[in-house]
Amino acid sequence: MSLSLPTLLVRQERRLLSLLFVILLLLLLLVLPAPLFSLLSRSLADAQGQYVGLANFRAYLDSGALQRALGHSLWVAGLSTLIVISSAFAAAWALTRTRLPGRGWIRAALLLPILAPSLLPAISLIYLFGEQGLLKSWLAGQSIYGPLGIVMGSCFWTFPHALMILLTALSQADARHYEAAEVLRASSWRTFFCVTLPNARYGLVSAAFVVFILVFTDFGVPKVIGGNYDMLATDVYKQVIGQQRFEMGAVVSVLLLLPALLAFLADRWVQQRQAATLTARAVPFTPKPDRLRDLRGALLLTPPLLFILAVIGMAVYASLVRYWPYNLQLSLANYQFERLLGDGWGSYLNSLRLAGLTLLAGTSLVFLNAWLSQRTPQPKPLLGAFQLLALLPLAIPGMTLGLGYIFFFNHPDNPLNGLYGGMTLLVLCTLVHFYSVPHLNLLTAFKQLDSEFEAVGESLRASRAQILCRVTLPLSLPALLDVALYFFVNAMTTVSAVVFLYGPDSNLAAISVLNLDDAGQTAGAAAMAVCIMATCALAKLLHSLLGLYLVRRQGAWRGQA
Repeated sequence: MSLSLPTLLVRQERRLLSLLFVILLLLLLLVLPAPLFSLLSRSLADAQGQYVGLANFRAYLDSGALQRALGHSLWVAGLSTLIVISSAFAAAWALTRTRLPGRGWIRAALLLPILAPSLLPAISLIYLFGEQGLLKSWLAGQSIYGPLGIVMGSCFWTFPHALMILLTALSQADARHYEAAEVLRASSWRTFFCVTLPNARYGLVSAAFVVFILVFTDFGVPKVIGGNYDMLATDVYKQVIGQQRFEMGAVVSVLLLLPALLAFLADRWVQQRQAATLTARAVPFTPKPDRLRDLRGALLLTPPLLFILAVIGMAVYASLVRYWPYNLQLSLANYQFERLLGDGWGSYLNSLRLAGLTLLAGTSLVFLNAWLSQRTPQPKPLLGAFQLLALLPLAIPGMTLGLGYIFFFNHPDNPLNGLYGGMTLLVLCTLVHFYSVPHLNLLTAFKQLDSEFEAVGESLRASRAQILCRVTLPLSLPALLDVALYFFVNAMTTVSAVVFLYGPDSNLAAISVLNLDDAGQTAGAAAMAVCIMATCALAKLLHSLLGLYLVRRQGAWRGQA
């Protein structure tokens, strides 16, 4: 019995899509597990590349560096997590449980640190509390260089990550629970501890894991303001750049990976539990007018808002001061990078190129992969392997990934070793480092689309590609726009993943901030950090304008679909 031509075309299309999915899966294997395997192999070899087993790990343990750096990293990450989660939860409660005027502007201001490189708060804190700082007396004789500065800087740049998670958790509250508490005449405090806090517990735990991982693996803040306070992330840098001991750098990178991986697995378990508690019968909660509660919310929002604005404002002011603290005349001299850097504005332009290329390549690749895995029939074993590889970058610190890329792509036997030091490898590493969140974002967007689109399209003899272009892509544009912004901002601000990979012609703006600070040009470093933040803020503004336009057009696209 011969098959009809449309049936043959459908089968051929499915085979081609399956082949494309396998190719993309192999690409993920090349750019993620392969560099990690090279990193692990190098940690088990000596400086000449000879296999020595666990000798490097024993040497690092015997030196006492592990206990010192690991203990410091755990202490700083734990304390920062406690402070950030407490303040972010208070801010999220104020934004979702009160009717304060201007909540949208307050929320935007609290999220500003996500647009800045992690080096910016460290530089700003030096101007505020350093040896010649404006508010040095506030520290009562304590030094900002060390754990105090690291904790303060880490709290600044991780606060928005926790706030976004907790805003989502508190926004999903069921109004029926609060109505029941009101009928039972429960006090506001009892309602908080019996209703609000239990309903947000999974968001709290997830936010805590995210903040802990970010601080534990961060390189920028401890490098600038940590002084002699050893941490695992900075120890990787010292071993590789300072002492050229690549095998020991690999050892520390592996050790840096393990706690982050454990925290990631625990976070995934918590998120699965959270998904199982959702109900379709929930009624959205809307706060009632209450002046006393609004006053409480204002008091809770004031400390983080003032801290964030003070840090950002100090960075901008310091970048405009001619010579701190002796000549406070405002000038644009610190923005004349041709006097401070060999390539002038070249590193900033390189960052724009990196961000633009990562935006284009990353958005296209994530969209294609998510579409193939969600909207086309694929074998379940391949889907499982793909999902694992797509989520793995969430658990890999940037320092670990960057060092793995050195060992893999710079190996003389690798035909791709010509990529080392060039923009292509920087784009590839950045794309992989930030792949997971956009992937999850688009998976969520595709799951919200009715699967009947493909079924109806096939009945009308439309190909998957036609359905993709006419239906799926237009309806997914808002999520795609979010993905593009995410890639752009992170590519502009990243430091740890690319600090080992840039070459003479591919220096980046965030790396220039680090180099200027090392050279004692702190004002120039502040100026470059402000340029990065201003660029990301401009990208966010453009994203918002395009988002409003797409919201208006999406109704028409849905009608056509």
